[in-house]
Amino acid sequence: MTENAFAWFIDRHLAEGRGAQPVFRDAWRAVDYAGLRAEASRFGTALLGSGIRREQRIVLILQDSVDFPVAFWGALHAGIVPIPVNTLLTAAQIAYIIADSRVAAVVVSAPLLPSLAATLAGTRTIITAHDGAADDLRPLLATGVPDAPPAAASADEAAFWLYSSGSTGSPKGTRHVHGSLRATYECYAAQILGITAQDVTFSASKMFHAYGLGNAMTFPMAVGAQSVLMAERPTPEAVLATMRAAQPSLFYGAPTLYAALLAHPGLGRGAGSARLRHCISAGEALPASVGARWSQTVGVDILDGIGSTEMLHIFASNRPGAVRYGTTGEAVPGYELRLVDEHGADVADGASGEMLVRGPSAADGYWNQRAKTRRTFMGEWTRTGDLYVREADGRYRYEGRADDMMKVGGVWVSPFEVESVLIAHPAVLEAAVVGHADSDGLVKPKAFLTLQENARDIDRAALFAELKEMVKARAGAWKYPRWIEVVDALPKTATGKIQRFLLRA
Repeated sequence: MTENAFAWFIDRHLAEGRGAQPVFRDAWRAVDYAGLRAEASRFGTALLGSGIRREQRIVLILQDSVDFPVAFWGALHAGIVPIPVNTLLTAAQIAYIIADSRVAAVVVSAPLLPSLAATLAGTRTIITAHDGAADDLRPLLATGVPDAPPAAASADEAAFWLYSSGSTGSPKGTRHVHGSLRATYECYAAQILGITAQDVTFSASKMFHAYGLGNAMTFPMAVGAQSVLMAERPTPEAVLATMRAAQPSLFYGAPTLYAALLAHPGLGRGAGSARLRHCISAGEALPASVGARWSQTVGVDILDGIGSTEMLHIFASNRPGAVRYGTTGEAVPGYELRLVDEHGADVADGASGEMLVRGPSAADGYWNQRAKTRRTFMGEWTRTGDLYVREADGRYRYEGRADDMMKVGGVWVSPFEVESVLIAHPAVLEAAVVGHADSDGLVKPKAFLTLQENARDIDRAALFAELKEMVKARAGAWKYPRWIEVVDALPKTATGKIQRFLLRA
């Protein structure tokens, strides 16, 4: 039998009589396992019929709707490699990913197409997708075969890629194998969440993230459960409306969203869902105050954990009934953790060290980035770049990043990328960006600037507003500096390198 993940996540349910069980529901339609199987098969066979070959790659620039799993699983069915892409990236960043991955086709949600038309102009095949409206996907599906067998594949064969941001702003294509999808379910979703076929899941974190991919897609599909999908941006209003309408039992978000929900007057017991039994957080460290206030207001604890694009999902987490806010809990069963110093030696309890993780869902490496692959994937161990302290009882407490990267709203931000935009302004001489905690303890970018001599008397309020809009437009809406401070000089080493740690302090 093939070890193509399609067989275990989809065909197994039909063989065991769950074909009529609903699996995905969005604002336009719902699909059961039999329907998903037929549409995915049609998509995969139609791609092959159009001339796209096995092991070639397609980029998915898709909002969270039923079309996402249809395209993702359809590609796996055909042995084609899907690459989900963050829909919030700028056109230039998406252009980089398309060029770097050498894709044969792009599948894009129709509402996103106008802003990407110039970027996609040279792409051979563009497939628009939009539930409830005219698009290219529906005619394409009509040309496919609904009941074709999936391509034979081993558990160790590359199944899909996810792009992870790099320290210089250039993202890295992270290759994941078929077997990793099942491994994240068996380690985390089964043993920490105890997910069952009776659960209804809702992930505000999108499926283009490794975190959201498990939350909204593979975890419910592993047990025959149902997932509710929301295409729009996860504002507190939209999230609470979906919670009330869908009544999920499992809710997944990031700390920034939990803090925003706590500030919303409509938040109450169960966050609108009478069935809510677990809330899960990842993407950035959860401030203890946010967790405590959520438990008091909603009546359900947040299970804070840490995962990464390289490990596909959460590998250390708090446990139901044993939550300690301010910590990331313990290793998820199936994973091992180490904390090491700068020389690679294990550190004692109470001392800070970089976290290494070993487990069954580690990526196969980065595409065309050999040096970074060798540095991150050290045999069976994967470097996370996160600094932690292990407390005496075995729980892990987050200390920050081993490099200058920061997570904002669960998404990596490179200081270099933001600085590059800031110094493009004619009034700015130098710029340094660091992470700074807001009133909720959540990390956001803060910029320190030196100004050009002829700009010393500039209207600084107007300049700061202009710089923020520049960063939003050129780097990404979530990357703009929330605070900007002008200084006489930036602290530097003898060789001229900016000492960001002094600015963080």
